[in-house]
Amino acid sequence: MFAYEKLPGLPRERVLDAIEPVLRAYGLAGVELVWRTDGQGRVLYVTVESADAAEPGQGVTLEVCSRLSRDLSTAFDVHNLFDGQYRLEVGSPGLERKLYTAADYQRFRGKLAKLKLSPPVAGQSVITGTLAGVDPEGNVLLENDDAPRSSSESATRAIAFEQIRSGQLVVDWQQMGFSPMPRQRAGRRSAAQGRK
Repeated sequence: MFAYEKLPGLPRERVLDAIEPVLRAYGLAGVELVWRTDGQGRVLYVTVESADAAEPGQGVTLEVCSRLSRDLSTAFDVHNLFDGQYRLEVGSPGLERKLYTAADYQRFRGKLAKLKLSPPVAGQSVITGTLAGVDPEGNVLLENDDAPRSSSESATRAIAFEQIRSGQLVVDWQQMGFSPMPRQRAGRRSAAQGRK
């Protein structure tokens, strides 16, 4: 149901039984489900996305997250899942969504992605390129836009899914019309702040 789950100490099946019908009612799919303790106490993170959206986070608005959080809290109370205080945080995976399954790599064909590999491929442990789907053998296809174009060398790499330690979509902010902020030296910034 969720592409990534980390629920130490929780009854996984009971948690999923409470969540699944609520997500289905909203037309959402689970991406990440994480139970952990932070500086403020225990928290359950639920990351969701539209079940059929072509873009990560599409259709998951602040209003949807708020309503979903309320309905999930009610479902958890009905199932009597948590003892004591906990927080529930519901959100979308964002534009730079992590990729967990072969279906993720197929679904986001045409998107820029960064993959961390183990063992490295052609001496590279981190590669970035455009996703080109998954081949029949289950290899992730990545078009390396920087690869030299020649008739003897393909710009598309087939990477065994098992070699991918982690993957995520990458946003090219410059291509979207945002220019990077010029870097300032820390010393100059502190001096300027000191003059105010």
